[in-house]
Amino acid sequence: MTPIDLFAHALHLLPEGTVRSGERRMAAASGGWQLATFHVDTDADVHADQWEMHPAGEEAVCCLAGSLRLYLRPQAPGGVHTPVRLTAGTAFLVPRNRWHRIELDEPSDIMSIGLREGTRQEPVSP
Repeated sequence: MTPIDLFAHALHLLPEGTVRSGERRMAAASGGWQLATFHVDTDADVHADQWEMHPAGEEAVCCLAGSLRLYLRPQAPGGVHTPVRLTAGTAFLVPRNRWHRIELDEPSDIMSIGLREGTRQEPVSP
């Protein structure tokens, strides 16, 4: 019985009720939900210059320590980016197919829970 380092491995929660430890898969199929935690020090660690979208399901973004801003891209051209501030112990549920990105207020520990299949990224336009 060995503890699992959640900052080094992801947990994969499979439909039949199995939970296994494995590598983090940012876009590849894992057969179920992925729970992954990250210690992030800079905006580069959270790809702040990239929008991300998950077509397979919603994503829970959880701030375990520190603070960050999660931005939702406007759904209509010319709209305003919607910021959501997360502090330690808070989470936000990003809707399926909603483009989003993160910027840090300070170094943070983040947990992500979601279906990663088909994840897409696009650069933030200047």
